[in-house]
Amino acid sequence: MSKQDVRCSFCGRQKKEVDVLIAGITGHICDSCIGQASLIIQEEYSHLSKEQVEQSLQLIKPVEIMKHLDQYVIGQKEAKKVLSVAVYNHYKRLLQPADKEDEIDIEKSNVILAGETGTGKTLLAKTIAKLLNVPFCIADATVLTEAGYVGEDVESILSRLLQAADYDVAQAEKGIVFIDEIDKVARKSDNPSITRDVSGEGVQQAMLKLMEGAVVSVPPQGGRKHPDQKMVQVNTKNILFICGGAFDGIKQIIERRIKTQSIGFGSNDGMIEVKENILSYVNQLDIKKYGLIPELIGRFPVLTYLNPLDKETLRSILTEPKNALVKQYNRLFEIDGIELDITDETLDFIVDKAMELKLGARGLRSICEAILTDAMFEGPSLDTKKFTVDVAYAATKFNTSKISKLKVA
Repeated sequence: MSKQDVRCSFCGRQKKEVDVLIAGITGHICDSCIGQASLIIQEEYSHLSKEQVEQSLQLIKPVEIMKHLDQYVIGQKEAKKVLSVAVYNHYKRLLQPADKEDEIDIEKSNVILAGETGTGKTLLAKTIAKLLNVPFCIADATVLTEAGYVGEDVESILSRLLQAADYDVAQAEKGIVFIDEIDKVARKSDNPSITRDVSGEGVQQAMLKLMEGAVVSVPPQGGRKHPDQKMVQVNTKNILFICGGAFDGIKQIIERRIKTQSIGFGSNDGMIEVKENILSYVNQLDIKKYGLIPELIGRFPVLTYLNPLDKETLRSILTEPKNALVKQYNRLFEIDGIELDITDETLDFIVDKAMELKLGARGLRSICEAILTDAMFEGPSLDTKKFTVDVAYAATKFNTSKISKLKVA
């Protein structure tokens, strides 16, 4: 057969009548037939039965979700309980029959997590991501700007969710998004801005349609670097949003609200004595005064908090979780054939320094790195089989490190 007589084995068109003709072992297929075949396959897969959907989701009960979180995250019982219920209810929404007119439409319960730096907000999100069988992504609010300015548009959040779902739009529309550092897009004052606030109030207003549920045009590869790409339509009605933030300074707002004293001669009726975490009293009014607009707060009906880490919790974080720091360093040294032994007194020393620096669980990692860097540098070149870290060695290495120079106000 000559090149002029080559035809598509499906539609019979000649090579000159099509744009692309792909050759196989005994036949050929044109680009038009490939496109039609792709549409047929997509249509077949889009008509999954309810039983198949239920089987793929595998409903996980809140108690089981919390047990999984307990293996990796120490403490934070309240936050873990709220997240477990939110994720479980999200699964139930996805399994709710959509073909009955008399069915009650369950609305999604987006969540805000408030907690100091290093208390475990992002770790909770990452741990849940390992458990789930729906697409999950973690986005950072600090890079978001109002449309038209340098930075990322809010639609880039959904671009990451699409990537997590292997660009399957139907799967992405059932996903969960964790937006970190949501407090960084707070507006600069409690009053509405009359000028542009490109990384604050403007971002919040752009996020409204995402949170509530709307069909959004999403650039699958990111909007800045690929301006000519085709937009993908994503419906956010069934996407659960969980936001975390340190909300630095919100404690003063809460204290002013709950410690208000009525005017009079020594009247203490309006006083509340706070002996526990002040963040446990946080409510939507405090978040509004901090700088989130009321329209956005209204789309987050669930607001919870994380407790600051005390000495006992930090000590447990070092050794107890599946991914505990001590276990990680033991594995690093074990790969080089070295047995690492960190004494209990050294662990207490690390915890004391972390409390002084007020860096939370992240501070533990920084201090461990400062103490063990020289050992990790020299260890692979030595013939030693065991390395013991005592308090004297730890104190010497810590005091000569840059992190020891940090001043806490």
